[in-house]
Amino acid sequence: MSLFGNKESVKGKKSLVIYFSRADENYAVGNIEKGNTEVIAEYIQELTGADLFKVEPVKPYSKNYKACCDEALEEKRQNARPELKKYLEDISEYEVIYIGSPIYWGTMPMSMFTQLEKLDFTGKMIKVFTTHEGSGLGTVVSDVKKICKGATVLDSLAIQGSMVYEAKGRVQNWIK
Repeated sequence: MSLFGNKESVKGKKSLVIYFSRADENYAVGNIEKGNTEVIAEYIQELTGADLFKVEPVKPYSKNYKACCDEALEEKRQNARPELKKYLEDISEYEVIYIGSPIYWGTMPMSMFTQLEKLDFTGKMIKVFTTHEGSGLGTVVSDVKKICKGATVLDSLAIQGSMVYEAKGRVQNWIK
């Protein structure tokens, strides 16, 4: 680790992006065909060559924004671990893991907890990113540190969802 914070180099290391993203009705931009977090995940892939793994619950959230918020809140209240369509079982070949999600009620959607809790992050470098409309990183970084024991969590990035298409330069600077 650098004396100047968690600025370890991630360049040239085998990378993976684990992310959740939701399209449909969105808070600030109306209906979208691709979720904001997915846009950022694809920038990371383009800039680093990282592999992508999209976390998808078996029961998707509602296409309606308010209903989605209600569903996410209920999952959080229940500390639910929604079943996923597929699971990532092994990340041993990767050195750098990017973990990304929108902020739902101050943290990641509960399906991200479902996936992350199944993996061994020992010795991995993690970079967290979120998309939001005012929540910043929420508690995602501290939640990731609790779940991903044995990993080094490096600097994180929060991008306003309505600004994702103008954020590629920010993502590139963050990756460096």
